[in-house]
Amino acid sequence: MKYTKATGEKSTVKVTFEFTADEWADATQKAYLGTRARYSAPGFRKGKVPRPVLENYYGKSLFFEDAINYLYSVSYGEMLEKEKDSFAAVGDPEVAVDELNENGLRFTCVVPVKPEVKIDAYTGLKIKKHEYNVTDGDVDKEIERFFSRNAEAVEIDRACKDGDVVNIDFAGTVDGVAFPGGTAEEYDLELGSNTFIPGFESQLVGMAAGDTRDIKVRFPKDYQSENLRDKESVFAIKLNKVKAKQLPPMTDEYIKERTGVATFAEYKAKTAERLKRQAADRSRDETENAIIEAIKKHTTVDIPVAMIEKEVDGMVNEFASRLKYQHIKLDEYIRYMGTTMEAFREQYREQARSRVLSQLIISHILNAEKFTASESEIEERLKEQAASVDKTLEAYKKSIDPRQIEYIRNDIIITKLFKFLTENNELHK
Repeated sequence: MKYTKATGEKSTVKVTFEFTADEWADATQKAYLGTRARYSAPGFRKGKVPRPVLENYYGKSLFFEDAINYLYSVSYGEMLEKEKDSFAAVGDPEVAVDELNENGLRFTCVVPVKPEVKIDAYTGLKIKKHEYNVTDGDVDKEIERFFSRNAEAVEIDRACKDGDVVNIDFAGTVDGVAFPGGTAEEYDLELGSNTFIPGFESQLVGMAAGDTRDIKVRFPKDYQSENLRDKESVFAIKLNKVKAKQLPPMTDEYIKERTGVATFAEYKAKTAERLKRQAADRSRDETENAIIEAIKKHTTVDIPVAMIEKEVDGMVNEFASRLKYQHIKLDEYIRYMGTTMEAFREQYREQARSRVLSQLIISHILNAEKFTASESEIEERLKEQAASVDKTLEAYKKSIDPRQIEYIRNDIIITKLFKFLTENNELHK
């Protein structure tokens, strides 16, 4: 076997494989020996038919496909190993047979490869810095949300208002026809939560237990179900109960019972610390994203479709995993939404392309700047993690998955990368 390679279009490498007549003959014999158990012919037991008889009975090309697959499986892997320093395949190749005759076989693989990335500038750029601060009012609102989440809903005898929880039966129709998901009984809905489409909750205000009412709403133009977008619908409502939230007491005793924190004042201080950490993380993450987005404007790269489709695969699988927690299968969800798998995948492609571009930029800069993580830096990070779980370093090392070390290494390198980019670009408010 021999092969030649040439640069193809749109981040591909074209590899042409050639096999001699003897190599082709050997491959077809291996294909016969590996598949003869599938075939039978008159006068012979299944799996015991001589090759010439099978080729005469089924056709001369009977074993060609299996022989080609055998040569491809062996030669393609060998080629990738030999060329690993020349290019990196990022997807399955397109394979085409160019010539097949008594002189041998020639086929071509068009391989999608990691593309060349050209960045005109990744330092000296003017980039907006994102900053989020926590006020006393933010802390108070977070504490109010805590008490609201733990409030008890008490049934009351009055007309409902925003903030109340109503128990309703509803049946929705569009042009007089019911639609999937538009009907429910004894559904608890907090008014003002914006759980339902705009206009639904506000039209319930003023109803009391036992009241019925027809309300009209229009589905948003970007509603997830295409067959309901921008459609006017009528919901027949029966209100069963009105419940008002009764907040728990803001006392040291209640806080200790619910959170384990000794006093209300201590809980408030811990809440402020948590919100400040979250604000700092958000500021850092959004600033780092802004840096990458700015670099994208100075980047030229031809991303192979295979890389984008692989990223889409991951995003679709992630969505499918979330559906599993609701006991819903992806194909059922797609049918319910009135769409197709291709249309469903299409909604992810632009985001997938953006993600892949970010990954390529980060990889390019890492290679250019040659950031590394020393063993002492990894050891220091392990010591911090061991202390956080009250273990010795030796005991902690034994308890973790070895892959955790590689994760720490990568995290240190990425941290250095963004420290470098932050310090070498002009960040402004």
